[in-house]
Formats: sequence, structure tokens, C-alpha cells
Amino acid sequence: MQDLGDILDNRVLLVALVACLIAQLLKLIIELVKNRKLNISVLVTAGGMPSSHAALVSSLAAGVGQTIGWASSEFALAMVFAIIVMYDAAGVRQAAGKQARILNQLIDELFHEHPEFNQDRLKELLGHTPFQVIAGSALGITIFLLARSTY
Repeated sequence: MQDLGDILDNRVLLVALVACLIAQLLKLIIELVKNRKLNISVLVTAGGMPSSHAALVSSLAAGVGQTIGWASSEFALAMVFAIIVMYDAAGVRQAAGKQARILNQLIDELFHEHPEFNQDRLKELLGHTPFQVIAGSALGITIFLLARSTY
């Protein structure tokens, strides 16, 4: 039970999770303003503005650097992890989303005369634009800066 208490006392982890949660809530607000309807599903889906992945890993890396030291191996590990996550969000997953969009379009065009072909559409919003990743990263670092007095 003490392990759970230690996890809950981990300020770096808590601030990173708060940054992620704030990013997800901002997605909900942006969706509400943009489309004038409440779409709760954006709270649990990937993609969108800002990147909650980027907010989480940026805040985490900054927290590790502040707590353990900017020259530490732990910060280097957190920074490399953050770079990989953000590259994946803006690169690999963005490309997969574009491929899904094209495949959905092909299926629509090729099988529009065959309604018996009833496959679920592929999820198109998988990744982020580079701007969404930068915004998420800036949000994560900002949340870290606002909370760093707790470190």
C-alpha cells in the first residue's frame, strides 16, 4: 500500500498527468467552439489540438530535468522518450491517418454499388500535425513551469 502512496506523492508524474488532462479538456473546448456541439468522445480519442501526448512527455521531461538534474541520465532518457513520442504523433500516426482516409475513399468509390460490403470505416484521425505537437509541447512545459514550485 505504501507503493501507491509513493506514486501519488510523485510530483513529476502528477504534473505530467495534469498536463495531459488539460490538453484533453482543451480538445473538448476547441471541438465545442469549432462545431457548436459537445462531443465527449474527443476526451478518449487520439489526434486533435493540442497533442496530449506531447503535453504529457514534455512536462515529464521538464520535471525530470528539474528534479534530478538537466545533465542526468534520467533526463536524457525522458528527453529521448519525448522526442520519439512526438515524432511518432506527428510522423508515423499522421501518415497512417492519411492512408486510412485514402482507403476509406477507395472503399466508398469502389463499393458504392455493393451495399452488402459493409465494413467499418478506418479511423482517420490518428496523429497530429506538427503545429498540434508543438502546441501540446508548449502546453506541457507551461504546466510544468506553473507547477514547478511544488518540486
